Amino acid sequence: MPIEVKLEGHVAVVTLNEGENRLNLDFLQKFIDALDHVEKETQATVLVVRGADAKIFSNGIDLEWLMPIMQKNDVATAKKFIETMMALFRKIALYPLTTIAAMTGHAFAGGAIMCCYFDFRFMRSDRGFMCFPEVDLGIPFLPGMMTAMKKAIPRYKLDEMVMTGKRCAAQECEEHHIITKACHIDQLMDEVMKFANLQNKRRPVVELIKAEMNKEIVYAIDHEDPPIIASGRFYV
Repeated sequence: MPIEVKLEGHVAVVTLNEGENRLNLDFLQKFIDALDHVEKETQATVLVVRGADAKIFSNGIDLEWLMPIMQKNDVATAKKFIETMMALFRKIALYPLTTIAAMTGHAFAGGAIMCCYFDFRFMRSDRGFMCFPEVDLGIPFLPGMMTAMKKAIPRYKLDEMVMTGKRCAAQECEEHHIITKACHIDQLMDEVMKFANLQNKRRPVVELIKAEMNKEIVYAIDHEDPPIIASGRFYV
């Protein structure tokens, strides 16, 4: 099933509808295709990404899909997956629209990392955590990931979240300025759309601002990540 794209005025609402929206090659390509469609086939100036699942926004890397690939020593597919995931993250960081993650449920691991590339984050307050459990899973962060996480999360809080794997609910995320607003699920999309409708900035200006503002992220993805991925040191 393709990822749903709906236009509401100048706002493109993308609904991730693959269950727990775990990151695998098929999901990543569908997401990239949806972003390409919005950018090339519409005049939208704001992108909102939400989840369709009742509990989970994104549960991160699809380990049930990836682990058999690793066990077969299919290095080519594993590397293609990591490269495609980082290409998606890079695309979000440089996307020429104002981007908003409407975190409709749990955002764990790669799902939480993905949210850090968005310009703004709104999160439901009645259910769901933002969490980086990589320290317990034995999976290190690529430089292109950590650079985005440092952008989105104050360093003192990032240290706690990354080194302990702490689960942070919406109220805590709002208190520490990780998200713009915590909202009950019944009001989440209303609040997101209210905010989105106030943003109608010209794409060329947004593109130039992001190119400068996020250049450290792009540099890390383009220059620091590839040798790590090529060496296999990403896999623990």
